[in-house]
Order: sequence, then structure tokens, then C-alpha cells
Amino acid sequence: MNKYNRLKNFRHDTYEMLVKSKDATFELMDSIMTRENARSLAEFSLSPFFQRQWCSTYEAIEDSRPNGNKLMKRYTQEIDTLEYTLLGIDHTQWECKDSPTMKDRGYQYSHSSLNSSVVGQGYSTIAWLPPLKEKGSWALPLRHERITSFETPLSKARWQLKQVCRKLPENRRKLVVLDCEYGNGKFIQQTADIEISKLIRVRSNLCLYSKPDPYSGRGRPKKHGAKWKLNQCDDFPQSNKVLEMEDSSLGLIRISKWTELHFYNAPTQQLTLFKIERLKEKKTGSLHRPLWLIWVGEEFLSLEYIWSQYRRRFGLEHWYRFAKQRLHWTLPNFRTPDRCQRWSNLIVNITWQLWLSKDLVQEHHLPWQKPQQNLTPGRVALSMTSLLIEIGSPALSPKSRGKSHGWPQGRKRNKAKVYPTIKKQQSKSKKRRKT
Repeated sequence: MNKYNRLKNFRHDTYEMLVKSKDATFELMDSIMTRENARSLAEFSLSPFFQRQWCSTYEAIEDSRPNGNKLMKRYTQEIDTLEYTLLGIDHTQWECKDSPTMKDRGYQYSHSSLNSSVVGQGYSTIAWLPPLKEKGSWALPLRHERITSFETPLSKARWQLKQVCRKLPENRRKLVVLDCEYGNGKFIQQTADIEISKLIRVRSNLCLYSKPDPYSGRGRPKKHGAKWKLNQCDDFPQSNKVLEMEDSSLGLIRISKWTELHFYNAPTQQLTLFKIERLKEKKTGSLHRPLWLIWVGEEFLSLEYIWSQYRRRFGLEHWYRFAKQRLHWTLPNFRTPDRCQRWSNLIVNITWQLWLSKDLVQEHHLPWQKPQQNLTPGRVALSMTSLLIEIGSPALSPKSRGKSHGWPQGRKRNKAKVYPTIKKQQSKSKKRRKT
């Protein structure tokens, strides 16, 4: 069996799913993989893998119709058969401050900006986190979609999680790791009907509640027991289980476990609380802040693997940086959100092609770079040129079609409509009566 067959079949299936302008679109993806620096979308036409004129780069995005559902189904076929499938969910922003003609722009959170917000679009991503024997930054998105103005990151994450779980085998265990933004009772309650375990980081000022006392026979049965404040953990009862282990990067850590807890607004969803402490002191002599995790759903991991599996979530943040810097995801300035979504679907497909090429490429590195045993996405992209030449492309050669008639004489040109920036108002939660 040819070692390139898996990659070739994947590229051919992707080529057929592009529907319109698939030749120009596929050549554009090969150009993105092999071109490290670009200042505009048209510069990808300078790549030797793009055989068409520069204007075909824009026409490819305008005419292509990559189907996200079909592509996701194809991606799930490449997921390895393991004891369980590890997923990660996060969201990021695409800044579009110079695109007033784009509909549905809003204010998005950005920790790197001066005002902690930028004008643009939000994108939610659910990705498969492959198992890696050594350190790696691979995250393979299954769905990477825009968060509209009438959606929230939580509602979008729930919808994506439901769509992905439908395509995964039912007899295989599934685990999703999430950041503290998703660590609240509302999200836990919304995803209760999805058969998947959740490992979520929670804020250190969070309040949880224990199991209520048995019913006394008078009045309404209690829903909540004692209140647990994470920033007052010295008052906690003795943990159900404690484990001290040596971590390769953090040194000695201690993991404590408490069971049968719940959120105030999700009393029926039982969860397990983990406290991860780094016992090695800082250089100043103070202790590191503890990390708090909760597990919701079927517990199938032992205590020593909890921290290592959650740490794999950071691969999704590495993919965001890789997509923006190396794959030029936020480089173009499109006029419509639909074109942004098509472009985003291509970036996801490129990531999967790089993953399938990881063991096929002959590593190429710059003179001042060290060779790698476990290739990163950036190093694979740097080594893709020779592999693409060897396996070829399913795209057909361009055909001359004559010159366009141009803009009809006398036809009026209308200015593009300018849309206002949408600002969401945060609904105030009702204050609970103190007991």
C-alpha cells in the first residue's frame, strides 16, 4: 500500500466538497500552506502552486461553497480509534475594525488590546486533541464557526458539541476540556442531555454547594447543602482522595478531590472538584495559586491523569496563534460574513492536511533552527513544498476563457451599505436573598 494514499484520498474528497471553483480554491489552499509571508490575499497567486491569475484568489472565496457538515464528517473519519476521544472548545476574535460594510460586527473581548475589546467577529472552535507521546501543539478543529450577534459563546459551544457527538461512535467514551468561561451552572445545565464528560477549569472565587441533608419530613426538601467558597478552601472538609506526584515541568504537585457538589442553578448535575497545587515555592518564597477543576459526567480517568489531560487544552490556543500568524487566517478583509466563514473552513482543512502529512514530509528547517523529532504544525508547513510536488494536485489546469466585457457602460455604481457596530447589553442577574 502506498504511504501517500491516505493523504491523497483526503485531498481528493476535500476537492469534491468545494462544489464551485474547486480548482482555484484547492490551488489557493496549497499556496497558503507553502507561502510563509503575505500582505494580501492576492499575493498567494505568486506561489508556483497557483496557476491562475491573481483575481482568481478572490473569485475562489466568492464562488466556493465548502459544506461544513460534510467536511466535519470527513474529519471524524481521520480520528484514531482510542480508549476515549478528547475534545477541546474555545473561542477567539477576528478583528475587523476597517470593515464598516461588513454586517453583524460587534465588540469582542481581546486581552491584548488597550480597552480589552476590539471591533470584529467572534469564532467558536471545537477541536480534536490527538494523543502525543511528547510535547506538541497539535489541535485539529472539527468545527470553526462564527458567533452571530444573537448567539453567545456558551450557546454556540453547546450546539457544536451536540453536532460533533452525533458523528462520533456511540460506544466510545468522550471527554471535552474547557476554560473557566464555561465553568458555570448555566452551561452545565444546557449540556446535560449530551453524552459526554466535561473537565472544566473554574474561577477561584466560585461558590459551590454540597449535597443537602436528608429530608426531615417538614416543608419543602432542600436543594442545597453547605456553601463552599473556593477562596476560603481552608474551611473545606477533608478531601475524599489526595495524590502527590512529580510533574516533568512543574515539579511536585498535589491533587485533592471532593465529590457530590453542584452549582446553585444546576442542583441536579453532580460534579467532582479537584484542587491542583504546585508545592514548589516561587523565587520570592510565596506559593503558587492553586488550579481548580471540575468533572461533570462519567468519571473514567484516574487521579494522576486529570491534570495532564486538561493541559492538552492549551493546544487549541496554540492553533489560534498558528492560524493567525502562519496560515494568515485574519489577513483578508472580506465584505460579508459568509466569505469569512468560507475562508475559515479552508484554514481548518489546511490544518488537517498538515496533520496527515506530519509523518510523510522530509523535515526542512532553517540553518539556525534545531531539528525536531515530533514536528510542530509550523515545521510541517515549512516542509510541505517537496511533498506537494511529489503527490500532485487533483485540481485541473486552467483554461483560457477570453476577456471579460467589463462594467456595462452607463450602469450606475452604488456605494456599499455601511452597517453599525452591534453592542450587546449584558443582562443583570437577580440577586439572591442571603440566608
